[in-house]
Amino acid sequence: MPSDLRIDRAERARGGTRGRAYATLRDAITAGRLEPGRRLSENELAEWLGVSRTPVREALQRLRDDRLVEIVPQLGTFVTKISIVAVADAQFAREALECAAIRLAAQRITDAEVADLRATIERQKAAEAARDLDGFYRHDDAFHATLCASSGHAIAWRLVQRADGHLNRVRRLSLPVPSYVGEMISEHEDVLDAVAAHDPDRAEAVLRHHLRMVLSGLQPLRAEHPGFFEDGEPLDVPAFDA
Repeated sequence: MPSDLRIDRAERARGGTRGRAYATLRDAITAGRLEPGRRLSENELAEWLGVSRTPVREALQRLRDDRLVEIVPQLGTFVTKISIVAVADAQFAREALECAAIRLAAQRITDAEVADLRATIERQKAAEAARDLDGFYRHDDAFHATLCASSGHAIAWRLVQRADGHLNRVRRLSLPVPSYVGEMISEHEDVLDAVAAHDPDRAEAVLRHHLRMVLSGLQPLRAEHPGFFEDGEPLDVPAFDA
């Protein structure tokens, strides 16, 4: 088992054992530390996380609902492979929610929120310079979460997070691709410029383009990591009307 997933006492106190077990296992799957196809043992996971089997069992049930694990009677519980269908579903939900949110954000964002977003982009640049891909991923999420909060509907980001497990796996696989992080940062700057200018139409257009960029890398990612993707699924992500 990987050595970096044990839940310490402080984490258990902050978020509750059940919630932290779910969040930790979900992140391990999306980050690829629990790789697709891996058989999961409740006993091993409980020992690994430093908790009892009950929160692990409940976490696995939630992860099954997220389509990140498959529970096969008589055989066990396995990390699912990345599904192109699930990626398309997540992309549809994320684009619908975030593009609606950013139109409102462009109308109501404050100078303080703009400054916060610019600071987040600077942290992204620092992570890129340090080759800290996990750090960049966290700051990437923070950028989008702040945009949704600026709309007055922070729930949009929470709903996106619940739906986009398979999409996040593609995002994480994309991080080492040369120029990927730099392109994401440049696009974040374009998004922020449009929001700061209080231009809802442009903000929506540049965000929609930004969100679709991850889909453009699906074919080379699947070619490079064939064992991570479901066999036999056509690489047919539905196009979205601009």
